[in-house]
Amino acid sequence: QVQLVESGGRLVQPGGSMRLSCTASGITFGNYAMAWFRQAPGKEREFMAAVSEGGAATHYADSVKDRFIISRDNAKNMVYLEMSGLKPEDTAVYFCAAGAFRSSMANRYNYWGQGTQVTVSS
Repeated sequence: QVQLVESGGRLVQPGGSMRLSCTASGITFGNYAMAWFRQAPGKEREFMAAVSEGGAATHYADSVKDRFIISRDNAKNMVYLEMSGLKPEDTAVYFCAAGAFRSSMANRYNYWGQGTQVTVSS
């Protein structure tokens, strides 16, 4: 059974930083590209960042490329999203996803976590 479990979401003040983690089980983690998406209330799921199977290649949404960093540790079956300079508009549920190919398209990912809530507010 494939499971992706996100953690690390919390309330943070504008300008703050946070690291999200996602732990994978039930898959050969190193065979999958990993990504982070987010979804705010009333909005569509939005691509944030993706990393290749080995971790060498990454790409980001324009809205976060100077503030977020995606990384992975294949020995631990984990992917991370380091977020800085957080803004109220970053408030959303953040999901990690696993897929055969690195992509910004949600439908290219086979497995999804349940999400972790990030709230940016003073």
